[in-house]
Amino acid sequence: MSNASSANSTWVARETLRRDSSVLIRSIVFNVLFYLNLVVQIVAALPTLVMPRRAILAVAKFWARSNLWLLRVICGISVELRGVEKIPRGAVIIACKHQSVWETFALVPLLDDPCYIMKRELMWIPFFGWYTWKAGMIAVDRSKGSQALSDMNDAARRELARNRQIIIFPEGTRRAPGAEPRYKYGVVHLYLETGVSCVPVALNSGLFWPRRSLLRYPGTIRVEVLDPIPPGLSKVAFFELLQQEIESATANLLGKGECELTNGP
Repeated sequence: MSNASSANSTWVARETLRRDSSVLIRSIVFNVLFYLNLVVQIVAALPTLVMPRRAILAVAKFWARSNLWLLRVICGISVELRGVEKIPRGAVIIACKHQSVWETFALVPLLDDPCYIMKRELMWIPFFGWYTWKAGMIAVDRSKGSQALSDMNDAARRELARNRQIIIFPEGTRRAPGAEPRYKYGVVHLYLETGVSCVPVALNSGLFWPRRSLLRYPGTIRVEVLDPIPPGLSKVAFFELLQQEIESATANLLGKGECELTNGP
């Protein structure tokens, strides 16, 4: 299915669901509870600022699981995980397709010691920024240009030396389902400079939790963990393989998700 036809079929399916007032009502209820849950967790996590780093990660994992429960109970959004057993233990890069806010928290419970690569600006958000700093996330200052890549690689090496799992979104920002992919070279530099395996991850979260929308559509968010790419490939070979693996699997997951949106879960 072409990107254009995929995007069009998704739009048609969503327009049909928009006419169902229950989707709007459930979405509003979920969003209220989502942010209320966030506030509660922020307050509850204050003591972790003076505790070992693992404490804030435990809170983050609980928060993520509670959000997934709210999505399932209120919005009718379930999750299907495939290939999680392929994630190696210890130090590894997780290169994930980015379509939604969903994957910014839902991947956390899947990993032992996750470390997101994120925009530096997010560190300036009160409380949230403090917690991401405490959790040892990697902040990238994009204004620094090539120096930002060097700083990111240095920080990633330090975290990988602690056997952490580095999560990076290769496109840098959320892309709508079916949109033309725009992979950036940051993930290539990370792969070449750190010398660890890279695990591609495909998903279809953007169908059910679209970017820039308050609506949450019922269905199944599917996440597929693909075979790890071993270290040692050239930058061209790695870049091409990563895109091919993620985009091919994502197209398949989008096809299944679009059928759900059209025919019902």
